[in-house]
Amino acid sequence: SGKTTLGLATGARLEALAVRTRLLDGDDVRKTLCRDLGFSRQDRIENNLRMAFVARAIADVGGVAIVSAISPYASARAQAREICGRMIEVHAAAPLDVCRQRDHRGLYARALAGELAGMTGVSDPYEEPAAPDVRVATDRETAEQGAQAVIDHLRHLGWLAATADHG
Repeated sequence: SGKTTLGLATGARLEALAVRTRLLDGDDVRKTLCRDLGFSRQDRIENNLRMAFVARAIADVGGVAIVSAISPYASARAQAREICGRMIEVHAAAPLDVCRQRDHRGLYARALAGELAGMTGVSDPYEEPAAPDVRVATDRETAEQGAQAVIDHLRHLGWLAATADHG
């Protein structure tokens, strides 16, 4: 859907404004902190909660955590919000066919061929956020446009000072 690309673009914008950031990419976290987890509903929730805990730790020392990961369940997103406290939910929205086209690892092809069970959005549910703080249609908006929408929302909340940087 473009989560990592959007996260990187947002991080670059924040770093340019002298905001310390750390990107927590779902694929990287799965290979390290969450390598013991599978893809059951409980394991996916636990994966999200661990990332929320790390994001909170980053925030506690004055940084901003950008989490670019699949969070398929509304309940896990609500729990993550409780753990993090101050957070915004950004929905990188793209139609399934666009996600399939962008799939550099071939996971959608494998899932659609029946070779991979439990693929989010194919054989496992994805509960689309009803009211995310920011929704970026990644099939129609560039990563830079999406990053600017996130920056604008942070400024609207008063969490990021207004500056001359609007581009």
